[in-house]
Amino acid sequence: IEEFKKRGYFYQCTDLTTLEQKTTRGKIAAYIGFDCTAESLHVGNLMQIMILRLLQKYGHKPIVLVGGGTTKIGDPTGKEELRKYLSDEDISRNMAGIKKSLSKFIKFGDGPSDAVMVNNADWLDNLGYIEFLRKYGRNFSINRMLTMDSVKTRLEREQSLTFLEFNYMLLQAYDFYYLNKTYNCSLQLGGSDQWGNIVTGVELIRKMSKNESFGLTTPLLTTSSGAKMGKSVSGAVWINEEHLSPYDYYQYWRNTEDADVGKFAKLYCEFSQSEEKEFETLISKNINEAKKKLAYRVTELCHGKEKAQEAFDTAIKVFEQKTVSHN
Repeated sequence: IEEFKKRGYFYQCTDLTTLEQKTTRGKIAAYIGFDCTAESLHVGNLMQIMILRLLQKYGHKPIVLVGGGTTKIGDPTGKEELRKYLSDEDISRNMAGIKKSLSKFIKFGDGPSDAVMVNNADWLDNLGYIEFLRKYGRNFSINRMLTMDSVKTRLEREQSLTFLEFNYMLLQAYDFYYLNKTYNCSLQLGGSDQWGNIVTGVELIRKMSKNESFGLTTPLLTTSSGAKMGKSVSGAVWINEEHLSPYDYYQYWRNTEDADVGKFAKLYCEFSQSEEKEFETLISKNINEAKKKLAYRVTELCHGKEKAQEAFDTAIKVFEQKTVSHN
């Protein structure tokens, strides 16, 4: 948790003191959910990916939940309209792409701290609706659900929120309950916009099983000029190379705004203390060299040393020596 805070990942927690004690005393299982809306994760997901990596580094078990079930509904959080329909084939293709993105950063397997990937369609698809409402529906207060940001903002803007989307919060809460019961998962992580959904899950677990569980959120990240992380002029900054070349990935980070270089290094570079000190000095002395180092390190973590070096060399030839034109 200390490193979590130091790197800038921490925003809010349901019970930080108890969680700190729990993670100090032993190992826990924690999960982050990704809906299957694209064939690759992108830079906007990178903080969550780095958190899974940090959990694994400390011997905790990361659970990656892919929303094969919830993707069919669509999370209304931050969305102004209903999500487009995806077929089962689309969803399973996207799941494979998400696993590929994550495998660059974390290890999947059967070991105690190896990551596992679970698909909520495995339990949501067979959920009897009437039975679900009778058993779990009584634990959700409509009054409380209406105060959650994901619902409130849509209603305030007078944009229609379908009953289908309104159910998303219940299903996400049930996911946490299911993982708590089946995998002894005691922590759900997500962006700060997920706070309402996460707290609803913590409350459901308490009401249904009296088990201890925690929610922890990360800050929503924008660049210094207010742009959303992971978006470039030409679209999303994808992690899988078939959607974006390592060179273009490198260039995205090379073009970081001056004010963000130090922050991004903390979030995404895994520098040691001495490297961090050196990097801070470099920022104050030569911001362009610092940007190259940031871009190299982040590209190396995602695509490996060889591809990072190639991207670095190509950029030098294109922009400094002007010996290559890059299309």
